Amino acid sequence: MRFLFTCGGTAGHINPAIGVAGRLKQILPESEFLFIGAQGMMEMELVPREGYEIRAIEISGLSRSLSLSGLEHNVHTVQHLLHSVPAAKQILAEFHPDVVIGTGGYVCYPVLRAAHGMGIPTLIHESNAVPGLTTKLLARMVDCVMLGFAAAAEACPHGAHTVYTGTPVRTEFLDTDGAAARAKLGIPDGMPLLVSVWGSLGSGHINGLMPEFMRSTLQNGDFFLVHSAGRRYYSTLCAAAESVCGAALHGQNVDLREYIFNMPEVMAAADLVMCRSGASTLGELAALGKPALLVPSPNVTGHHQEKNARLLERLGAAKVLLEGEFDAASLYAAAQALLCAAEQRAEMSAAMRSSAVPDALERIVNLILGYVP
Repeated sequence: MRFLFTCGGTAGHINPAIGVAGRLKQILPESEFLFIGAQGMMEMELVPREGYEIRAIEISGLSRSLSLSGLEHNVHTVQHLLHSVPAAKQILAEFHPDVVIGTGGYVCYPVLRAAHGMGIPTLIHESNAVPGLTTKLLARMVDCVMLGFAAAAEACPHGAHTVYTGTPVRTEFLDTDGAAARAKLGIPDGMPLLVSVWGSLGSGHINGLMPEFMRSTLQNGDFFLVHSAGRRYYSTLCAAAESVCGAALHGQNVDLREYIFNMPEVMAAADLVMCRSGASTLGELAALGKPALLVPSPNVTGHHQEKNARLLERLGAAKVLLEGEFDAASLYAAAQALLCAAEQRAEMSAAMRSSAVPDALERIVNLILGYVP
């Protein structure tokens, strides 16, 4: 069988596709796989790291700004779209997939539209509580919309075929042992681990607070911090952190990284995760049962990250802080309070695990295989 995946823009769109592809490869090892991503985006690096071939097409998203630059951007987006559908058709014609699966990102639109026009079965996974623009545009076109949150069905266009599956996570998140991961990472016995991760590109707002946050972490020495700055901010944060923390930044209880490539291992070792509330990340937290301090991104359509986060907050699985409600000191205090409250974290962990759909990967794989001719 031949499976074609399309995804892009963020790790939250890419990792679910890699997880599903990995499971299909386990079940059907003789199958062939191909990914299509957006030129210049991070999928062009992350997908090959997992051993899959990826082809690129040129596509960009819509700007909601009414400024001149926003209008110019949208003119280029339309131009890209006019070329991207034929480009996708050419790749599809060369690969002859049995089914095409999208997991989010603007690149899904031209690829799934092209596949639909060629009579190839198509599915898309929407991981958020509020469907994005790409999903809404494709919902009545694709054969199936797979949902990470059951409530998302209410916001899908009328007539779309939706199935609640949960959000898939890579099998490594289900198989990694926390104690072994702590030992491998060199976390001292008895020292709690805080993992701070803010999307593949990072958060300018959070990174602006981290030098002072790191100084408090180094001075107090009561937990170990792994912080992912993101590619956009890593070099700037390194310079700022060294200026504030000095030589103590190196070789102490702070691990500053550009990106966490071994996320299953690092997250399995964590006692608390401080992060955004993209649905893919929340699926990973749920699979591992990790309590979280969530700061939803304010820069997403329909405030869907806050809606994702509030669902978990109501379950008692997470604490939610909004940007503008805290500074470096209060953010540190919130994290420190949870890391010192083992019983509370145990309750949060149980609540987080209860939100998981343990068989999400199997549900999605079975749906995909049901559309293979």
